[in-house]
Amino acid sequence: MILAIPSPLGVALGIATAVAYGITAAASSWLSRASTQWMLALAWLLHGCTLIEGLTGSVPRFSWAPAISMTAWLVLTVYAIESRLYPQLKVRRALAALGAIAVLLPVLFPGTPLHVAASPWLPLHLALGIASYGLFGAAVIHAWLMTRAERQIRLAAESPSGVPLLTMERLTFRFVTAGFVLLSATLLAGILFSETLYGAAVRAWKWDHKTVFSILAWVTFAVLLIGRARFGWRGRTARRVLYAGSALLLLAYVGSRFVLEVVLSRTPA
Repeated sequence: MILAIPSPLGVALGIATAVAYGITAAASSWLSRASTQWMLALAWLLHGCTLIEGLTGSVPRFSWAPAISMTAWLVLTVYAIESRLYPQLKVRRALAALGAIAVLLPVLFPGTPLHVAASPWLPLHLALGIASYGLFGAAVIHAWLMTRAERQIRLAAESPSGVPLLTMERLTFRFVTAGFVLLSATLLAGILFSETLYGAAVRAWKWDHKTVFSILAWVTFAVLLIGRARFGWRGRTARRVLYAGSALLLLAYVGSRFVLEVVLSRTPA
């Protein structure tokens, strides 16, 4: 395998974070809301320290597993902000479980070192891409909550999310719009400045799996936003297009790197 063993500090932080998330998920049903939020905040803080250690350690690394971990952390960051505006939002247990799984992945698959000839601007390019992942991840979580809420409404039960369905729908499309803007900026930077970002040895443009899936995801999200604006897409139709675009985006970087590094055991170019 090409993947190196993570640092002892990274392993310790990852395990401690997963334990904190696990306790939060297990105890959320009988602890008060305030106590659960404090525990989730502690896990979130540990998670951030884990990410920083992986990116700034003696050998900075980044790949599909750290990307998933960072996406989960960004989704939790969105929740932390959103819960101030909508205190009735009920997703703490699901997000804690998501965080526990995501933070353990870099412990098992720490990834490969960042390109030695990369530009100092590369972290910004990666940050834009991961930020778009996080926003689309938040949109998917909200779409899932909408599906649960519609099911409960049909059963004449209380909405499990605690937020009105129309409000949840508006939030979902706000996240999709913001994610689309960041994804557009990421693709544009990659197309125009590949040599600057990754070094002269990297071709300015190449049709690989990451490029194809990224463009397909961008087109899918563009169709979703146009369909929403022109034809009033909502409900199941909109969610299906959102899920399809998110799956394509996941395959673009995370999927291609997973196949390359784990299945084929090859070092990315």
